[in-house]
Amino acid sequence: MIKNYAKAVCLALGLLLFSCSTDDTVDESPVTTAISNSNSDTSVTAKRAPTKPTTATIWEFNDINEWEDATQVGVPNYYFEDGKLHIFTNANTWDRTKVKSVSTYSTGTYSWRIYVPAMGEGDCASIGAFLYNDDTHELDFEIGYGNAAIRQELNAASDDLIVYMTSQGNPFYSFQSKIKREQWYTFSITLALNNKKKYVATWKIDNQILATKTLSYGSQTKFKIFCSVENLTFIGDHIPYTQNYALFDWVEFK
Repeated sequence: MIKNYAKAVCLALGLLLFSCSTDDTVDESPVTTAISNSNSDTSVTAKRAPTKPTTATIWEFNDINEWEDATQVGVPNYYFEDGKLHIFTNANTWDRTKVKSVSTYSTGTYSWRIYVPAMGEGDCASIGAFLYNDDTHELDFEIGYGNAAIRQELNAASDDLIVYMTSQGNPFYSFQSKIKREQWYTFSITLALNNKKKYVATWKIDNQILATKTLSYGSQTKFKIFCSVENLTFIGDHIPYTQNYALFDWVEFK
């Protein structure tokens, strides 16, 4: 009888201690969730963390709102149609037609969605997507037919155009590549800061990195965003014999 009573007391005390131990630890455990990897049979446990939303400013070209004319030579040769900015230059001129953002920007990714048409063979005409502060603080995409020397160097085919990715100073840097004409592309320049607080510029086409350069200045230098078609001597062999154009579907900064 005494043995049975002692067993019952021990059992009751054991259950009570187990209950107290469980209650003490529940509220101290972190909130977790299992993240499964669909390509394996294992899973990991991670603390829940809030996600940071990505904010972006997108300009769709139904009008010139938040942009302004920046034409340097000739009359403003552009118009808005079907949500696109149509910019052109005339034959036998040195037209330089541009629009620019009203506001200035620094670190982030700048993107332009552009239709690149066939351009006049040998024409000194450039489609521009670029950032400008002054003549030595400028980062460019410039797309054109290219002169005979650069086309030969890059072994360009008849349906290729030449893209220049350039820092106009601090330091000067220029890289050239080829793209096919009569296609839509997304051109992007990303400006990030390194541990010395200097810009690192990265040029991408359709999310493919083509060039990267560390600059000698940082976010104290802010840029306006430009869209252009300009007749420029460096990018061809003769004054344009044809009217050249580009379509800008949208511009984004994020």
